Amino acid sequence: MIDVQESEVQLIPGRDEKVANTFSSVKGASADPRTRMVDTTMLYAPRSGGVKRYLLAKKAWLEANRPEIAHTLVVPGARYHSRPGLLTLQAPKLPFGDGYRWPTSIKRWSAWVAATHPHLIEAGDPYTPGQAALEAGQRAGCPVIGFCHSDPAALAALHFGEWAKKPVEKRWSKLFCQFDRVVSPSRYIARRLEEARVSNIVVQPLGVEVDTFRPERADRADLLKQLGLKSDARLLVFAGRPAREKNIDVLIRAVQKLGAPYHLVLVGAGMGLPREDRVISLPYESDPKAVARIVASCDAFVHANDHEPFGLIVLEAMACGRPVVGVNAGGVAETVDREVGELAEAAEPAAFAAAVEALFARDVEALGQAARLRAVQRFSWGRVFEDLCMVYGDVSGQTAFVQPGVSYPVH
Repeated sequence: MIDVQESEVQLIPGRDEKVANTFSSVKGASADPRTRMVDTTMLYAPRSGGVKRYLLAKKAWLEANRPEIAHTLVVPGARYHSRPGLLTLQAPKLPFGDGYRWPTSIKRWSAWVAATHPHLIEAGDPYTPGQAALEAGQRAGCPVIGFCHSDPAALAALHFGEWAKKPVEKRWSKLFCQFDRVVSPSRYIARRLEEARVSNIVVQPLGVEVDTFRPERADRADLLKQLGLKSDARLLVFAGRPAREKNIDVLIRAVQKLGAPYHLVLVGAGMGLPREDRVISLPYESDPKAVARIVASCDAFVHANDHEPFGLIVLEAMACGRPVVGVNAGGVAETVDREVGELAEAAEPAAFAAAVEALFARDVEALGQAARLRAVQRFSWGRVFEDLCMVYGDVSGQTAFVQPGVSYPVH
C-alpha cells in the first residue's frame, strides 16, 4: 500500500494551505477503483506544441473509448491545483522559456505522482518529471514508460556547442535505459536512442485530429484580404514556436530568394523577429480550428527543422489538405515524400527554395488531396491510441487498456 504523507509534498511542511487542499483532493481521487494511468512532463505550457496536443488528445480519447481508465496529467503551472484528470504543481518559469516551467524537486514531484496510486506511468521528458516518474514507479510498484519526444543532446549541441552533446547524451541514455519500455515517435529518434545504447524501443508515430484539421476549414479569400495580398499570391505557411531549431531563418531567406509571388506566413513563430520583406507574422493561435483555417487557406506548408523528432504540425497541415515542403532529414522525412510534397536536400535557403519551386511545378492540389488521404488513413488519433493501448496493456498487465476480446502480443 502506497502511503504518501502530506509533509513529503510541502515546501514548508504545515505552512501551505493550497498544497494541503490539493493533496487532499489527490488522495481522494486515488481511491478510484478503475485502472489509473499518469502522464507527467514539463513540456506542457500555454503555448507549448506537439507534446501538449498529444496528451490532450490522448486524454479525450481514453475518456471516450476506455472508460475503465482513470487518466491524470501531472504538469507544472503557476499554482497548485487539482481537478479531475489534471494535477498542476507550482514550478518557476524558465527565463526566455516561452512559458515553460522547471520543477525543482525530484523528490516532491515523485511523491505527488505516487500519491495518485498509479498502475502505469508515462514520462514525457528526461528532466525532473521524467526522473521523478521512475522513483514514483518504484514506490508504487508499477511500470514506467518513457516517451522520447525530443533529442536533448542535439538541442544542447545546437544551443551550446558540440562540447555539450556527449554529457547530455550520457545522462539521457542513463535515464531512458531505466524505463520498462521506451516509445519513440519516429525511426529517427529510435536510431538516436539506439546510438545511446537504449533498448526495448517501440516506434509509434503520433497522430492528428482529422475532424479538426480538414480542408473545409479553408477561407482563402478572407485570409488574402486579412493579409492585404492579391489572389495570385502563393502562400507558404509555418505554425509553431519561434525556437532556434525550427530554422525560421532558412524559411525567410528561401522565400526572399524565391521572390514574387511567394509570401511566408508565420503563425506564432515570427513573434519578436524584425520585419522582413515577403514575410507576414501572425500571433500565436491557441485554437486548433483557427490554426486549421489559416493552414488550409494557404498553398503549402513549409518546415525546415532537420532534427525534428516527428513534426505533429506537419500531419495537421497534411490533414488540412496541404502539401508539405520539408528537409530530407529527421522525423519529417518519414512522413513526407514526393506523393505528398517535396524534401529539400539540406536545411539551407537555396536548397529549400529549389524544393518549393519543384513543388509548384507539379499539381499542388492533387498533392494536397494525397496528403489528406495519407493523414486520414495512417495517422488518425484513434488508430494511434489503439496501438498505444496495446503497448500499455502489455507493459502493465492491465486488461482495461485493451478492449474485451482483443488479444495483444508480448513485445
